[in-house]
Amino acid sequence: MFSKFDTKCASEKGSALVYILVAIALLAALTASFMRPSNQQTTAQGGFNTLTELNAQVELIRSAIQECVLIFPDGDSNLTGAPWPLNPSSAYLASPAANDNVEFLRCPGDPGNSNDHANIFGGNSGKFLPPPLDLFESWEYYNGVDGVFFFIRSDRTDAFIQTALARLDDNFSECQADVIDTSAGDIELTSTAGASDPECLDGETCFRFWITIQPSAVYLGDTDGEEGASPGAECP
Repeated sequence: MFSKFDTKCASEKGSALVYILVAIALLAALTASFMRPSNQQTTAQGGFNTLTELNAQVELIRSAIQECVLIFPDGDSNLTGAPWPLNPSSAYLASPAANDNVEFLRCPGDPGNSNDHANIFGGNSGKFLPPPLDLFESWEYYNGVDGVFFFIRSDRTDAFIQTALARLDDNFSECQADVIDTSAGDIELTSTAGASDPECLDGETCFRFWITIQPSAVYLGDTDGEEGASPGAECP
């Protein structure tokens, strides 16, 4: 037969076990709350990370292009106009790229008057372009009648993308950058709108950064209304 003492011990052990289980459950719930941030926190963090990375890449690309021009101001005398890098797919180049991605940019004048321009990014130059950001395509480049610019595109609908691009645009002066929203259809990024000219496709959001701007430049689709469709006077 069990004594009163045995019954009391069993009861106390059972109560202690219940308290331990309750403590474990509370600890698990608390841990989960810290490990799983709210949607708002996730969106804000995603927007900040995207803004920071995009801004860093814009500055890297811009400085690399400007360094090329500063070191080789005469460029390639076989070419007309300012000594800015040609479109990477230009038939003038000895080894044209298959597309106009920024990673394939070459520096006119290096070496001299030769169509075998040296790569701006890569092992020989010591400058490396980071891989495309998550949710974005590769940076693309344009050198034509409207000036020189590079841009990036995304067809994702993540909420923080629009916020990040709008804030990125605010980091630069008016006409220096613009955000293009194609919710109404494809938008041409140049005044010539030729088959080989860049465009922001239906359903995409694009961010464009200008190196030089000519009067023919267009800002069709700019989301914040800072730049007009034909900014020749306001963006000389």
